[in-house]
Amino acid sequence: MNGPALDLAGPAAAQGLVVLAGAQWPQGPGDTVTPVPGFILSSFQPLVAEVAGRCLRDRPPFEPAPCTGLLIASARGDTVTRAVVADALAEGRQVPPLLFYQSNPNAVAGHVAARWGLDGPVVCTAPLGDTAEAVLADALGCAALLIEDGDAEQVLVVAADQGGPGGPDHAVAVLVAAAAVPRRLVTREGRDQRP
Repeated sequence: MNGPALDLAGPAAAQGLVVLAGAQWPQGPGDTVTPVPGFILSSFQPLVAEVAGRCLRDRPPFEPAPCTGLLIASARGDTVTRAVVADALAEGRQVPPLLFYQSNPNAVAGHVAARWGLDGPVVCTAPLGDTAEAVLADALGCAALLIEDGDAEQVLVVAADQGGPGGPDHAVAVLVAAAAVPRRLVTREGRDQRP
C-alpha cells in the first residue's frame, strides 16, 4: 500500500456501513511496526496488532461498544511462519513451539481483542482476491453480516498481507458500524425480529 491511500468510506458505504476510524500501514517510507511479545520471526502478527492499534487510537478515547467484533482478513495469511514450519518439517528439525501457536490467525486476533477490550465475535477469513481492495471489500461484507445479524454493534476490520516477492507488507484497519440503526420488532413470543 505504498502510494495512494485506499478509499475506506466508499467500500464501507457500499455495505451499509459507516467508518468510525481507520488506519493504513505503511503510512510512509521507513514506517515500522512494534514487536509483539510471544510472536517470533514473522511480521504478520505485529503488522495486524500495529494497524489495529493505530485505527483505535485514531478515535481517542476508544471505548468499545457493548459488542465490538474483530474480523481479520488475509488472502495469504502468515507466509513467513508457514515457510519456516514447512522447512523445519522437510529437514526433520523440531518446530519452535511458538510457531505452532502463531500459525493460527486467531492467536493475534485474541491478542488484539484482549488489548482493546473487544468482546464481540472474532472471525478470521481468507478471501479470494489478489488486491488489497478486494480483500477489504470481502472483509467489510462479512462485517456487515455480523452487524446485520445482531452479533456485533461495531466491528474492527483488519485486512493484512505480507508482501513477498510482489512488494512490501501492507494492512488497513477500519472500525465500522451500521450506517443506520436497524429497527427491531418484538414478537409475541418476546423475540427480536427485524422487519
